[in-house]
Amino acid sequence: MIIWVASFPRSGNTFLRILLNQLYGVHTSTVYDVDGVAARLGPEVVGYEERPASIEEMRASEKLHFIKTDRQRTWEEDRAICLVRDGRDSIVSWAHLTGATDFETELRTIINRRDEIGTGNWGRNVLSWLRPPAPHRIVLRYEDLIGEPRRTVERTLATLAPELQPLPDARIPTFAELHQLDGDFFRRGHPGTHTDELPEDLHQLFWSRPDNVTAMELLGYSRYS
Repeated sequence: MIIWVASFPRSGNTFLRILLNQLYGVHTSTVYDVDGVAARLGPEVVGYEERPASIEEMRASEKLHFIKTDRQRTWEEDRAICLVRDGRDSIVSWAHLTGATDFETELRTIINRRDEIGTGNWGRNVLSWLRPPAPHRIVLRYEDLIGEPRRTVERTLATLAPELQPLPDARIPTFAELHQLDGDFFRRGHPGTHTDELPEDLHQLFWSRPDNVTAMELLGYSRYS
């Protein structure tokens, strides 16, 4: 059995994986052949494990497997945690993480992505997981994840994997600790970072994409905040 840990890049997926590891002892593999995040931060921090088998074999297994992905959804029946964040914050954070010499050019490239497979652009990616809604795909908001991490994750797993129980005396690392571990990766860690980092012309470009508009409105994010 599979539970996808799904999100557009820089939406809090790594923090969620850390929480799954700390709160439940759950390890996550990834849909990719190489987990660059685990290599950067340390597999023991992220709770990384190599995929023990093919996706098809993991899906057919009686054992529960958590798999991280940034890709658009192509799997209908699998359970999933769908982690969502204001798209403007996600793209700003991703542009910073790339280390591009021209930040605004990188932002424009991310906004203009049109891939129909793989990660794609923000709106298309998010809508692929949220539509049509399904009880086996749980939407988890970034704001809730960082505001009440323990309660949010426990509530999510109580629905998707009720057989799992939190570990006694589990400890959640603070953002300050994570920032000290890697300040470029755990950079700001709060909602609204786009407000002082996303230039107005690129803000308008973001809203010019119909998929972005639909996804932002579906999630209740305002153009003016």
